[in-house]
Amino acid sequence: MDDPDDEKPLPPGARAFMTPAGAARMRAELHQLMKIERPKIVEIVHWAAGNGDRSENGDYLYGKKRLREIDRRARFLGKRLDIAEIVNPAAQTNRDQVFFGATVTFVNDNDVQRTVTIVGADEADLTRGEVSLYSPIARALLRTRVGDAVTMHGPAGPETVEVVDIKYPEERPGLCPGPAGAGGPRPH
Repeated sequence: MDDPDDEKPLPPGARAFMTPAGAARMRAELHQLMKIERPKIVEIVHWAAGNGDRSENGDYLYGKKRLREIDRRARFLGKRLDIAEIVNPAAQTNRDQVFFGATVTFVNDNDVQRTVTIVGADEADLTRGEVSLYSPIARALLRTRVGDAVTMHGPAGPETVEVVDIKYPEERPGLCPGPAGAGGPRPH
């Protein structure tokens, strides 16, 4: 949370596409910050302020710093959720092609297999195998089909990969389908 890279701006002209799960995680984080963590810190700051000299009061100084961090993150989350276009990948009808929300397995020339899920810029997390819709890997894979070979341009240079599998989550009753349409969002 202290990492300013968590709040990277969207690419120019890009829209804030997000999966329902990504939006839920952001709403949960915002709730945790504003309803649980912030009130506790406010209480500590209030208590510490009553202890006299604030210039050398660690609880007060740390609390004020933490409040600024919470408020900054909460503003970011609120703004992103306000402009988010939630797209449910389970509603994708064209499941033989890679679009937003697809989980794609591909193999490179050295037979190294990798699987990634294409998600919104704010929810991408490599530890979960999720890449941003605007990342070089996603841009290379978008609109491909099983058997297609594409060149990805990454930090290590160009690499040719072949798509071996495309999956989308299954539609669950009660889940709002969202505007996935005939292909879902595409980067500009």
